[in-house]
Amino acid sequence: VQLQASGGGLVQAGGSLSLSCTAPGYAFSNYGIGWFRQAPGKEREFVAGINWSGDNTYYGDSDFVKGRFTISRDNAKNTVLLQMSSLKPEDTAVYYCAATLACSGYGCYADWGYEHWGQGTQVTVSS
Repeated sequence: VQLQASGGGLVQAGGSLSLSCTAPGYAFSNYGIGWFRQAPGKEREFVAGINWSGDNTYYGDSDFVKGRFTISRDNAKNTVLLQMSSLKPEDTAVYYCAATLACSGYGCYADWGYEHWGQGTQVTVSS
């Protein structure tokens, strides 16, 4: 599965961005999708995930994520969205989407639980 993450850019603190994850030419409705981010010099961090049907969403423990990010999917459009609001400079990172057929438990929150990865999209939040 070739994933494409898009929608990143430069935004001022307090602003919003919506990231998209697609798989051109491939229906990924059977896959759970996760968003991760990696800031310079830091480890990759789980941001949000959604199961194949969209009826189960889960978020990273980071206080930076809770209440500000929302993950959703539209399988008819073969798209998973990560809507980000009240962005902070600390949210600056490369954001990746990843797909999993069968993550379970903690694996759904960890990069090793995902089999396929996109190339990432840069999000930069200026202060």
